[in-house]
Amino acid sequence: QVQLVESGGGLVQAGGSLRLSCVASGRTFSSLTMGWFRQAPGKEREFVAALIISWTGGRTYYADSVKDRFTISRDNAKNTVYLQMNSLKPEDTAVYYCAATSTSFNSLSTYTQGRAYAYWGQGTQVTVSS
Repeated sequence: QVQLVESGGGLVQAGGSLRLSCVASGRTFSSLTMGWFRQAPGKEREFVAALIISWTGGRTYYADSVKDRFTISRDNAKNTVYLQMNSLKPEDTAVYYCAATSTSFNSLSTYTQGRAYAYWGQGTQVTVSS
């Protein structure tokens, strides 16, 4: 079992920045692929970013809507994954969820789907005002 706890959400003006954190416990963190998803009111959950662990090392993957604005990173010594969000827009307003999986998939696109992840945090609210 893996427990995930997010923090760092809040209210920010458009153009501002926030950094979300997700602390993992219960399993060797360095072996986990970590992802961030978000869900806005009345909308389906959507993929934001992933930091994928493979035998060749780690690689990042972003949704087009956040590419060049958001950065996912991890600190294995702290069992923590981060999501640095810059140039925030009102449409980024959502509850952000951290997710983890120990399963490897051949297709990168699989990691954009929620079903790929076995473990989820409780979410943290991000609100961007215009």
